[in-house]
Amino acid sequence: MPGYLSAVNPLVPPGVYTPQEDTALLAEALAEEPLPQGADVLDVGTGTGALALHAARRGTRVTAVDVSWRAVGAARVNAWLSGLRVRVRRGNLFDPVRGQTFDLILANPPYVPAPDEGAEPRGTARAWDAGRDGRLVLDRICREAPALLRPGGVLLVVHSALSGPERTLELLRAAGLKSSVTRRRRIAFGPVLRERQGWLRERGLLSAAENKEELVVVRAELPV
Repeated sequence: MPGYLSAVNPLVPPGVYTPQEDTALLAEALAEEPLPQGADVLDVGTGTGALALHAARRGTRVTAVDVSWRAVGAARVNAWLSGLRVRVRRGNLFDPVRGQTFDLILANPPYVPAPDEGAEPRGTARAWDAGRDGRLVLDRICREAPALLRPGGVLLVVHSALSGPERTLELLRAAGLKSSVTRRRRIAFGPVLRERQGWLRERGLLSAAENKEELVVVRAELPV
């Protein structure tokens, strides 16, 4: 496990997303953000709380949100074991924090394209399945996150290049945010992509020769 994650080493109960390369890539981007003491940070889709703990170690005030009760429990336990203060709330994306604003928003949403169009992800698949184009949650984040940022605030979101980074940039720029891809990393296919690679090739999202997935971090800043 990359260094940014091994420093936290969270407990991962059954049914909760295990921190992986996408979590590590977002943690690296978080480490580069100049956050003052007491900055307000939101980690949406927190899972085990790994990213929330990284932010809390920097002296920030962290709120973590997840739709899964198991994830909420895991994040609370991991914060307690780490001796860090993290406010953990259960809810759908930004619903628990409506009316609040933040200096930094972190998002590692589900982003894997799924063949079953119209079917709502269930169980642990909610951590990765994101509709036929992989943007079931990403589009909501792009629409709703800008209203939760303070002037000068930053959104950091990680997802697969299969899910349309250009669309992410387009939506965030349309909302008035200065946006760019700041990190990229190619990784071996995980179990879900290995299982779906035939379907992804049929759709033209993967070429016949591709055997790695590219992850990207998009950074979007609300001008002062």
